[in-house]
Amino acid sequence: MLAEKFKMSITEKLRLLLQEKHIEYKEIDHEAAQTCEISAKARGEDIKIGGKTLLFKDKKGFHLFVLSAEKQVDSNKVRQILKSQKLRFATEQELQDLCYVQKGALPPFGKPIYPYDLYLDESILYNEKIAFNAGILTKSFILNTQDYLTLVCANYSCFAK
Repeated sequence: MLAEKFKMSITEKLRLLLQEKHIEYKEIDHEAAQTCEISAKARGEDIKIGGKTLLFKDKKGFHLFVLSAEKQVDSNKVRQILKSQKLRFATEQELQDLCYVQKGALPPFGKPIYPYDLYLDESILYNEKIAFNAGILTKSFILNTQDYLTLVCANYSCFAK
């Protein structure tokens, strides 16, 4: 069973995590959606419930930041949070090699899905539900925000504009 878990896609790992924790969620198949706007439209949901996940790299490594899809990240605030002068977004190749996803498909999960520290912007907390591309550009999951918060070990901050 353990060997099979390593062979699972990110979508399958997310689905398994939600099922193991008895979390209700909605799974939506849609056309490929690389942007938050296209994803929201494909889901038939308000853009503000979208969880925009960004992978940053600094001198200490990679870090995941999640904010409402209607917001933009404030890189200066991220630098302050990480206490780092040098900061950059992960490249498309790094997203593929490290997270096994295309740009736009990174789900808002650190451990146990990804081995990176997870930072949540307070904008996520204002919505009853969260929606996100589930590891691929053609599938989204929507779940209750409170249920999502029980699944993640995150640092909370304010880094959106």
